[in-house]
Amino acid sequence: MYKWNIKYIIGGGNVPIKYKINVLAELKAIGYSTYRLRKEKIFGERTMQKFRRGEIVNAENMAIICKLLNCQPGDIIEYVDEQNDTIDNTD
Repeated sequence: MYKWNIKYIIGGGNVPIKYKINVLAELKAIGYSTYRLRKEKIFGERTMQKFRRGEIVNAENMAIICKLLNCQPGDIIEYVDEQNDTIDNTD
């Protein structure tokens, strides 16, 4: 029997995954200003706001970041263990 005490749901709410980098700053460093990202329709305003708030974006947008920055998702995000959350596999 599994005992779940997790307040995080992937795809909604807060998740224990955080950015390792400032995505918008890294994109700006290679010539992609927020203006250019919007003008060329690379990212919409909603996605840009997620970057500013540190919210994790969907897999499609993560793939775009990886392509532009020539990196892997693990270079951008990391799992942060939350001590208050537990997963207990007890019978």
